[in-house]
Amino acid sequence: MLDSYSYISVLDIFKIGVGPSSSHTTGPMIAAGQFRRHLHGLELNQLLRIDVHLYGSLSSTGIGHATDTAVMAGLLGLEPATVDPEQMRAQVKEVRHGHKLSISADQSVEFDPARNIIFKPVGLAYHPNALRFKAVFSDGSKTVKTYYSVGGGFVIDDDELSASAQAPWPSDAGLQAPGQVPYPFSSAADLLRLCAEHQLSISELVMANEQTLRPWTETEAALRGIWQAMQDCVHQGLVNPGVLPGGLDVKRRAPDLYQRLLASRNQPAPVLTMQGMDWVNVYAMAVNEENAAGGKVVTAPTNGAAGIIPAVLHFYIALFPDYSFDDIVRFLLTASAIAKLCKMNASISGAEVGCQGEVGSACAMAAAGLAALMGATPQQVENAAEIGLEHNLGLTCDPVGGLVQIPCIERNAIAGVKAINAARLAMHGDGKHHISLDQAIRTMRDTGRDMHDKYKETSLGGLAVAFTEC
Repeated sequence: MLDSYSYISVLDIFKIGVGPSSSHTTGPMIAAGQFRRHLHGLELNQLLRIDVHLYGSLSSTGIGHATDTAVMAGLLGLEPATVDPEQMRAQVKEVRHGHKLSISADQSVEFDPARNIIFKPVGLAYHPNALRFKAVFSDGSKTVKTYYSVGGGFVIDDDELSASAQAPWPSDAGLQAPGQVPYPFSSAADLLRLCAEHQLSISELVMANEQTLRPWTETEAALRGIWQAMQDCVHQGLVNPGVLPGGLDVKRRAPDLYQRLLASRNQPAPVLTMQGMDWVNVYAMAVNEENAAGGKVVTAPTNGAAGIIPAVLHFYIALFPDYSFDDIVRFLLTASAIAKLCKMNASISGAEVGCQGEVGSACAMAAAGLAALMGATPQQVENAAEIGLEHNLGLTCDPVGGLVQIPCIERNAIAGVKAINAARLAMHGDGKHHISLDQAIRTMRDTGRDMHDKYKETSLGGLAVAFTEC
């Protein structure tokens, strides 16, 4: 656990970015942008060369996760939240062919990605997702910065790491100082105690904390943008057919399944009952197929697990078409509290703890959010999150070909259904259960520590190896 409390905002958890990975694409793009801004404080007219070293998991699966593309985009000044994916690919293509990188409006530097982006399979001590930028100047001087992409688009640099003086596990990157939040919590036990003492739901407690960071109107506007981005991603995934990039020739399945589901809406009730699961599947796959294609996506809490929460939310609004935006806010605030606990006390990084940290955390978040909308008590919400996480413990991160496609897309669909079931099971209980959410999170942390590195986003074990042996 962290030795001191840090606050993670709902807007830290849910961020708009580009696929296919929050830790391998969005994070490196953010890091490259930070290095670009660092260079702007130096003598740009003397800049000769920029080298980028990708370490550990960023090296092992960097090509499949478009880490090289993300780094070049960030150095060009493009930002994940606002960039148009097609524009980004076009600008990066120019760099690949022209070997010129525009580092400012009037300054370019020679840059050949085949030579200046170096993949190093060795890991750095703090985190397996590390990247180092080196700029060399004509006077012989150089500047070097190291960054760590620790999952969910959170990035920490070496200066911040030195200042934090925290142990390397779990990573506390991107966390804010507690400030004056009225209800600080670093465990589910704290959260439940505060809810009981102040007669608040989990979403009400999180809202009160958020209101100390910024005017609520700003938070609400940002959450509207996040919800719209989730809806747009689902829509794009439902209507865009074709084959996903990367060489595995994985066909998008969501558009065909969506059309079949639309055509069978008038079938008898038993078929429709079974189709409830199909709708969750199609929503989740739509998001993760868009993510795999490099489209716009919302970290929830990561890109690799981005389909679970939108799928469960779309399932909810299909059941309750008269829903209000307040329902969406309640869901997201509740889910963010669970994500905070997972990140602070374990990890949401597949390279750090395996897919249990990504899909497992997202399943817990979705289960908690749905339970809250179903009228659950804080104890039942905590129980729903625990069930969702518990039944993903030990899940490895073994992407075939280093691509966020197999088994990642289906894994989101399975976890979406699992989250709904977890919420239902919790609602049938009174909130009392033997294993707490805190215990499940600690188990995820310990399991991740014990998990062999080849099962943690390296494509060196598990299904990734099974595929190559076929």
